[in-house]
Order: sequence, then C-alpha cells, then structure tokens
Amino acid sequence: MTQRYCFRLILLTFVISILSVTPSYAADWPQFQGPDRNGTSPEDNLARIWPEAGPDIVWQLPLGVGFGGPAVRDGEVFVLDRELDLRDVLRCLDLETGEQKWESKQDAAGSASYAGSRTTPTVTDTHVYTVGMTGKFYCIDRTTHQATWTIDLQSAYPPFGQTRWGYAQSPTVVGDLVIVAPQSRDAFVAAFDKDTGKPVWINKDGNGFGYSTPRVTNLAGVDQVVMIAGAKPTVLGISLADGKKLWQYADWHCRIPIPFPTPLPGDRLFITGEYGAGSAMLRIVKNGNTFDVEELFATEVCGSQIHQPLFIDNHLYMNSNGNNRGDGMLCLTLDGEMKWRTRDTKGLPRFERGGLLSVDGLIINFDGRRGTLHLIEPTPEAYREIAQAKIFNGAQMWSPLAYSQGKLLVRNQERMKCFQLGRR
Repeated sequence: MTQRYCFRLILLTFVISILSVTPSYAADWPQFQGPDRNGTSPEDNLARIWPEAGPDIVWQLPLGVGFGGPAVRDGEVFVLDRELDLRDVLRCLDLETGEQKWESKQDAAGSASYAGSRTTPTVTDTHVYTVGMTGKFYCIDRTTHQATWTIDLQSAYPPFGQTRWGYAQSPTVVGDLVIVAPQSRDAFVAAFDKDTGKPVWINKDGNGFGYSTPRVTNLAGVDQVVMIAGAKPTVLGISLADGKKLWQYADWHCRIPIPFPTPLPGDRLFITGEYGAGSAMLRIVKNGNTFDVEELFATEVCGSQIHQPLFIDNHLYMNSNGNNRGDGMLCLTLDGEMKWRTRDTKGLPRFERGGLLSVDGLIINFDGRRGTLHLIEPTPEAYREIAQAKIFNGAQMWSPLAYSQGKLLVRNQERMKCFQLGRR
C-alpha cells in the first residue's frame, strides 16, 4: 500500500466521519413560511440552552417602518423595505455580516393604514419576486439588480372594494409560473410566466379583497391553488394547470382574511381567521370530474389573526390573538379539541400578534407586544417553555420570522436583528 493511497484512505475516512455527525446546517428560507411554506425549517442544529443574557446578536440593521418579512437564499437575506410613501426598496444583505450587498429601488407612490411594506420576497436562483404595498408586482434580477418586469396590479386589475391596508401577499413560484391574487373582478387569482410576466391563466371566481397568500398544494390527487376570499364564496380550489375553479366553500367567512389554508394529511385543509371567524377543518373529495367539500368541524373558540398555525405530530399549534380574544398560544387536535391555551394559566405569555416557526422539533414563538422570544417544546400535554429572552422593545412587531444556517431573523418597526440560535 503506497503512502499516497494511505493518505487518501485516511482523508476519505475523516470526511465520512464528519458528514455522519454534522447536522443539516445550510437550509435556505427562500419564501414566506420557509422552504415548504409550512413554517418549518429542515435544519436540526437548534441549541436547547440560551445564554443568560439571551441569544447572541450576530448583527442588526435599521429598516423603515413596516411588516415585510425576510427571505434567505445562498447566504443572502432579502427584505422589501419602503421609503416614506414614495418607493419600494428591495434590500439584499449578507447573512453572516448584515452588510447590504445591493438594493433595487422602484417608484411606488401611495399610502395605506399602517405604513410600510407587508410581504416576504420569493427568491429563486436568478430572480426575486415581490409585491409592494401599493400593488406593484416586481421580478428583480439578482445579477443586474434591475426589474426584469413589473405589473401594476392595482391598475391592471382594479381590486374589489377598498384596499385599506394595502397589498399583503407573497408570490408563489411553481415550475414556470409565478402566482399572485389581484383579487379583482377581472382576475381573482392569476398565474404569470415567471420569465416574461405575461398572463398564463386567470381565474375570476372569487369575490372580495383580503390579505391572504395563494397556497399551492395537492388535494385529492390534483395540483391546485387554494385561496381565501374576503367575501363568499370564502375558500376556492383552483386548478394549477388552467386556472379553472375546482370547488368552493362558503360556510366559513372571515371579512379580513390573512392566514392561508394549511394543508394536512388526508386531503384536509385547516382554515383560520379572526374578526369572529374562528377556525374550520375541511376535507376535499374527488368524485369523477367533480369535487365535494366536507366540513369536519368548525369552532369559534380559536382563530389566528395574522400568522400560520404549525402542524407538528398530528397537532396544530397557533397564536389565537385577535382583537378581543387574547387566547395566547394553544394546541388543537385535528378533531378540533383544544388541549391547552396559555390564557388559562396565570403568568404565561399571550404572544399577541407575533410570529412563530418550527425548527429541530421545537417552536420559536415571538411575543408581538412585549418583544420576548420563547423556545417551546410542542406537546399536547401542556405549554412547556425551555427558554425565553427579551430581544426587542416597541409595538406592532407582527412580521413573520425566518431561520437559516442556524440564524433567526426578527424585525420590529425600526430594525432587523439576526440571532445565533443554532449550535456553532
């Protein structure tokens, strides 16, 4: 056995041993609600113990007021910011340092109740897709930092009624399509060619304006787009292939819908909202060329106003945090039974309208009023908190969170902070 062969053998053995113990540590968070749009990171590197002063701050960056959440791809952070009421600004930051690598400014004059951006960018290998508060829909080239194409949704597809809080949805890229919901009589949901911005199909079956995002999923063996409307019919299933309506459901209604439907095993959908809407569980059944919608349960005892519930081990965990409810975080079975809620135990956090996500079998939940970050073990037995830390002051801290490469990104109305939560 030659010396060179022995060296290669030792090197190969070393590499294999490193790979066998190294956690999945480099997952992107390239869109709203993460890689699979379910609020869950595939990384398994989360530290269970935090320093006494709280997680280490890697960097922080001033931002304008707003609610736009971050996306992460290829070690870069993308966030849609807004300058006054004049323009949208897509910022690209280095994930490790927080330094701005580039920005793309687009004129977009206008205002709405609660200033600032609302949406999370969707990032592919080559482009960034995002919708500004005034309805400007952008495709930004990651190399040139210029807009490849722009669609003014408000002008091209005048929306139903008044868009009091502006446009608040995140585009969905699937195959050659990018999907948004203009929520207009001329186009309720629309699919555009992601390279040219030209319409591929348009659906006109919805009614009413809302603030939810189209959700692409497969139900009863059919790829489809599910969208919640601000008026009845409330929930629509739309063919991903041609935009035709597959089914509709009108027995649950949220006048200001924000969370999108949560797909669950067994062709089920969980829908939730506030303003008295509560929650419901549906099953979609295909009979020949038609579809039936079965309501498995409906409940008024819980409803999330802004953020998506998390599906973990056959249970749903959510912040039930509407205008007058204040239930806090809760655990719900898939049959609609509430196992616990923090409101029922004195001293537990309510979380208000803060965001939450799941990493490495645990839940990270952010209190949108108090600015505290909580690490929680999801169990239907009781609320079990592992750690907490005060990380922000302020109000209206309602933006979605993002997690990538062991780092958590959180923002308030003044700045974004990056925390090291993964094991180094």
